[in-house]
Amino acid sequence: MGVKKVFLKEHEKMTDLPTTLYLVRHGELVTSKEWRYVGQMDVELNETGKQQFEKLSSRLFTEQIDRIFSSDLNRTIESAEIIGNRLEIINEPISEFREIDLGVWEGLTLEEIEKNFPEDLAKRSENIKDFRVTNGESFSDVNKRVIPKLKNIIENNVGKRILVVAHGGVNRIIIADALGLSINNIPVLEQNYACLNIIDYYNTGPVIRLMNETVFL
Repeated sequence: MGVKKVFLKEHEKMTDLPTTLYLVRHGELVTSKEWRYVGQMDVELNETGKQQFEKLSSRLFTEQIDRIFSSDLNRTIESAEIIGNRLEIINEPISEFREIDLGVWEGLTLEEIEKNFPEDLAKRSENIKDFRVTNGESFSDVNKRVIPKLKNIIENNVGKRILVVAHGGVNRIIIADALGLSINNIPVLEQNYACLNIIDYYNTGPVIRLMNETVFL
């Protein structure tokens, strides 16, 4: 791409009104200390997780957010409602934003998975994009439900500021899509509990302004 075309694309971004996505991961869980795999299991926030979102709600108070969405699992609903109560916005749960379904791994610790499913764990490490846990999903499956729904929300809220409270895997999928990365590269994208990412969606494409902010916690 020539210098002129690059300049024109940057000029479009300066004059185009973006739709801003505030992408957040849910807070710490009652299972977090045990490091259990809880894809679509319904687990609750622990007290630390609740406190994280009380602080995050203060961080977001002046951002003039228009709408709040979350996955329909308890941990994201609870997280989103803490912010929603502060901002006086009703959360809208969406099933497409659920975490990856981990099938027979659900509720197990890493040690238990290493003991009972060593071959599957190795296969997942080799191809995280397409490996599907028994009775579960692959990250390609997650991508197919998350990205079209996100694009639909963005298209229907042009120029607005949208908060989405989701999960580590879902957030990585969204960020990888914005960066143009292969899904196999999502392990390099850190997403801490209650982290904040900010992505501006222009007509010319997304611009990531912030990733994995947790310094205020």
